[in-house]
Amino acid sequence: MKKLNLKYALIMLSTVLISSCSVNDDDGDEPQNSSISLNIDGLEDLGPDFLYEGWIIVDGAPVSTGTFSVNSNGDLSQTSFELDATTLASATKFVLSIEPNPDPSTDPADTKLFVGDFNGNSATLGTGTVAPSFDMIEGKFIVAAPTGTGAEDEKYSGIWFLDNSSGSAVNGLELPALEPGWKYEGWVVMDGIPVTTGTFTSVTGSDDASPFSGTNPGPPFPGEDFLVNAPDGLMFPTDIRGKVAVISIEPYPDNSTAPFVLKPLAGMIPADAMGVQEIGSNVSGSYPTGTVTR
Repeated sequence: MKKLNLKYALIMLSTVLISSCSVNDDDGDEPQNSSISLNIDGLEDLGPDFLYEGWIIVDGAPVSTGTFSVNSNGDLSQTSFELDATTLASATKFVLSIEPNPDPSTDPADTKLFVGDFNGNSATLGTGTVAPSFDMIEGKFIVAAPTGTGAEDEKYSGIWFLDNSSGSAVNGLELPALEPGWKYEGWVVMDGIPVTTGTFTSVTGSDDASPFSGTNPGPPFPGEDFLVNAPDGLMFPTDIRGKVAVISIEPYPDNSTAPFVLKPLAGMIPADAMGVQEIGSNVSGSYPTGTVTR
């Protein structure tokens, strides 16, 4: 009887040890998560049809970190996201894109707003996915209404981004070529209402639309006359002197009829708007900034 009890005890001990090893092995196989945190200022509300989405680049391929929205105060709906620890540790870059909502694709859209290289566990974000650099930009324009009839009340009712100071018209904008997913757009802000002059990707040649211009041909540069089809709250022809001229960079497809947060050039149109005028850099005043940490 004693031998049988001893044999039974050894069997039970073996069962406990095997069971314990199995539990420990299962624990070791469980994936370990880590988090990535976003600290970004200056993003704007995209409305209900678009969301921001973060991506890490691992072995050259994008891995989504998750989507979030931004409210009218610039607050992110979520700032920390959990990911597989090994995958996150292997990431070399972070990218922030603008995605349609709902999104028909699992790949990043062309509208990539931010990129940053990881240096250790952090990455400083910049707009290198929009254009390589905005360090050397400048803008010039004239106030004129060449598409109209020449009536006196049309005299100050148009803006054209060109430089004719030499006697021949040349491009008035010095801007970098944009990456896919983005377009430039001109604006004049009249009594708090931004009115588009049209979108464009080249500083030479006409822009994409002329909804407010007259019937005569305009110069082959971005610009607009404000002569017809005035938006609600405005009357055309008008006098744009004392208003604000803006060049923005818009997502394409665009999330809004208002100017996007990226406004590389902006400035007041002088009251004495004779000859060629200049519009200054607004990069530091409008571009979002941020970092991510893992």
